[in-house]
Amino acid sequence: MKTLQEEVTRHIKKLVRPLKDETELKEVLKVKLTKKEFKLLTAWAEDTDLAALKEKLNLDETRYDELASKLVKKLNQERIKQTLSR
Repeated sequence: MKTLQEEVTRHIKKLVRPLKDETELKEVLKVKLTKKEFKLLTAWAEDTDLAALKEKLNLDETRYDELASKLVKKLNQERIKQTLSR
């Protein structure tokens, strides 16, 4: 099982400063992401089974792909990267 920090770092293309600690990071992400995006990122960090995740979030393949893409794009926005960093 990965931490949320490791999962966020995996999806950010260029991170200049280190991320906040796990607790602060979780609080910032809850504000900056939608509930589904946050649940998706958390599930990725916990290595949740993809089929179970899609069912839990009520997503078909297309909607899952859209949500995942939107989430990664959001994580790479400069102002969000600055908010996630120390």
